[in-house]
Amino acid sequence: MPISKSETGVPVWQHRTSKANLILWVGWLALVALFVFCWQVMTQDTIWYFVYDAPRQAADITSRMFPPKWGYISELWWPLWDTLNIATLGTLLAIILSVPVAFLAARNTTPSTRFVRPVALFVIVSSRSINALIWGLLLVAVIGPGVFAGIIAIALRSIGFISKLLYEAIEEIDTTQVEAINATGASGLQTLDYGIVPQILPAFAGITVFRWDINIRESTVLGLVGAGGIGLKLQASINVLAWGQVTTIFLVILGTVLVSEWVSAKVRHSLI
Repeated sequence: MPISKSETGVPVWQHRTSKANLILWVGWLALVALFVFCWQVMTQDTIWYFVYDAPRQAADITSRMFPPKWGYISELWWPLWDTLNIATLGTLLAIILSVPVAFLAARNTTPSTRFVRPVALFVIVSSRSINALIWGLLLVAVIGPGVFAGIIAIALRSIGFISKLLYEAIEEIDTTQVEAINATGASGLQTLDYGIVPQILPAFAGITVFRWDINIRESTVLGLVGAGGIGLKLQASINVLAWGQVTTIFLVILGTVLVSEWVSAKVRHSLI
């Protein structure tokens, strides 16, 4: 904190120097200018009549969504089962692929910090950078629509999440345990089995359950791009303006997410 002297020679405490205040104001001015520029870019093609009319349209659609069409719920159980399978099998596939990627990315387990680790980090960043819907679009175009495309999309999206958190857990292990096991003459595999895995196992279990919970939510919308699940029913109902069915689907999705959240919390609490 800078100190200046008044005319009487008594030190006066200041929060910032004049130079720091000037830099701060210039920074705020640049931020406001950037916001104005971005707002103009985002809204240059906006039809403001539609924006002003949006509340009336929203109220009209909401009035058509009630009451829900409860008789339609019988047609949702099988798509919901597909959604759960997409999330679960996609998570399992991601776990199988993520574990080696995480060990290759961690500084204390990778065979090469110069070559292998950057490749593993690139895989992690690539997976986390692309949304599950984008993966679904690409895979539907490559292997066709259906549940299989949804499973692969969820797996590819989950690799980055699981690998990142897992390799960070590997790097934070207690190295004294590893050194003690190495001192006994243990092999590399034995060191991994007895020195590293027991330390990261609770974190790994929590990460995978948490990711499964996230995948339940993401898999519900994959049907919008043809990747199977309850999203197919949602897209079909929206296309024919069957708003009562849409409400029923929303309620089923909400109930599924709440149950998965409860299960995930219970499992993580028992593991960690």
